[in-house]
Amino acid sequence: MSAEFTELRVKMVDGQLRTTDVTNASLLAAFLSVPRELFVDETLRDLAYIDEDIRIAGGEGGPRFLMEPSPLARLLQLAEIQPTDSVLDVGCGTGYSSAILSKVAGSVTALENDPVLAGWARDTLAALGCGNVAVVEGELREGWKAAAPYDVIVLQGSVDELPESLHEQLAEGGRLVAVEGRGNAGIAKVFLKTNGVVTGRRAFNAAIRPLPGFERSKVFEF
Repeated sequence: MSAEFTELRVKMVDGQLRTTDVTNASLLAAFLSVPRELFVDETLRDLAYIDEDIRIAGGEGGPRFLMEPSPLARLLQLAEIQPTDSVLDVGCGTGYSSAILSKVAGSVTALENDPVLAGWARDTLAALGCGNVAVVEGELREGWKAAAPYDVIVLQGSVDELPESLHEQLAEGGRLVAVEGRGNAGIAKVFLKTNGVVTGRRAFNAAIRPLPGFERSKVFEF
């Protein structure tokens, strides 16, 4: 079974990542080395490497998904992560994205608000020897001030809006990558902090599942 999953990882990288302009050698090596099947339910392991988002939890706040490999890889490539960078992984879920990040960054703070998912992430990451990842529990919109500022912030799902709290936790020169908008209207963007001001630019279209808790605030009209 292990050899079968290894073959599926190679097919994922060759068929889903390389074909969507993911060229960063360190990222490709990370996706080849992390066993994605360990981050989904046992009943779904045969589907771990498909090019779709995979549901990992229901939850009162809304369902949660493991992001499709290609947009995840493209977002991480967009962030231009360096080996010394400190990264905040918002909505880490079962920890797959954090495991990938652990291979290319200096340290990773994996933030999760679902205690079941956080426990899963903590156990799996520890079993894989990802010693530079700290799994913490808290509200996703608030980020994690205790380890701020971060060189990179990554959001594991699309959002309607980005809270100021995350902008504040970016280091000078830091990058935040996220998908804004839902469904086919989703646009991957990279935000850069320069002289204390955060500005963003569009990068590519990305239809991924939303990350609960980042809905646009309701505006009352009179």
